[in-house]
Amino acid sequence: MSVHFQPSPRRILVRGVNWLGDAVMTTPALLRLREKFPAAHIALLCPEKLVDLWRHHPAVDETISFAAGEGVFAIGKKLRAGNFDLAVVLPNSPRSALEVFFANIPQRLGYARPWRNFFLTQAVGARAEAVKMRKRTVAEIQRLVAQNPESRIQNPEIENSAHQIFEYLQLTATLGASPEPLAPQLAVTPEEITAALKKFGLEKTAAPIFGLNPGAEYGPAKRWPVENFIAAAKKIQSRTNCTWLLFGGKSDMAITNQIASQLPTSNSHLLNLAGQTSLRELMALLKLCRVLLTNDTGPMHVAAALGTPVVVPFGSTSPELTGPGLPGDARHRLLKSAAPCSPCFLRECPIDFRCMNGIKVETVVAAVLSVV
Repeated sequence: MSVHFQPSPRRILVRGVNWLGDAVMTTPALLRLREKFPAAHIALLCPEKLVDLWRHHPAVDETISFAAGEGVFAIGKKLRAGNFDLAVVLPNSPRSALEVFFANIPQRLGYARPWRNFFLTQAVGARAEAVKMRKRTVAEIQRLVAQNPESRIQNPEIENSAHQIFEYLQLTATLGASPEPLAPQLAVTPEEITAALKKFGLEKTAAPIFGLNPGAEYGPAKRWPVENFIAAAKKIQSRTNCTWLLFGGKSDMAITNQIASQLPTSNSHLLNLAGQTSLRELMALLKLCRVLLTNDTGPMHVAAALGTPVVVPFGSTSPELTGPGLPGDARHRLLKSAAPCSPCFLRECPIDFRCMNGIKVETVVAAVLSVV
């Protein structure tokens, strides 16, 4: 059921989400909101760490940031200066609803959830197609494995309509925007790409540029084994003579150092960039890559939204729910084993990591070669 505003909102605040990958998955809804209200001023409230993600984005006129630890009263006061007509609250937390409530924004739209509905003027019910990402218990995992000891029976497929992008699209559709999905979209400029090439010494690189992102912030259950990344990278390099760019944050430097020490560099250039790039530089370099081999993590979503094909081993998480790009996009290779306990949504595997160990190096190598 759509909610119509008379007159149409002139100034819209979108309370953005807090994590990089989730933020990328909100971009289809933001683009539909822009399409519905082309003359409105759309501001996005987000953590400081994500401000640069939205630079040059066609759906966002302004970003308003908040620091880690900044309170709801301070944020509400900051927002009151914007004189917003409408707030669209994308996160499901009570705090995010409180922020726009204290900002005195007259229309406040978000999903109905415990402890926050009072602070919204329009609490939207859950989608019928929504699938909850529930963590499995150890007992449940052990039971599933005992029932399928050879891991030959895979869990039933989840419909594409369960993907997280549809959660955000439903909120903007409530305002009359189109509910039809779009591919997540980010923007970098030619000048940013040129600057990144120069800064990291890639202007004269003739070899194809491939990216490798072996970390995952959520926990080890999302990480394909590092020795597999090394083996796959060696095979791919030997067949393509590619330039490998190793990506990651400062916490991933031990992993990327280990990978870099094992890769041959005599016939192909290699750059270990973990901890060395700003978010905008990361985006520019991901845009340059012909393919990104990565775990399920924020840069996976960023690369796909910039048009770069991604190859991703999935284990503890579900590509049907939070995979990169538009669900079903044939450019990407989203790989799963037949582990009956996957997805478990746990940070660490309580048994033998069969979901990731079941994705073989040869499968990943073939997937990468199929998209370059």
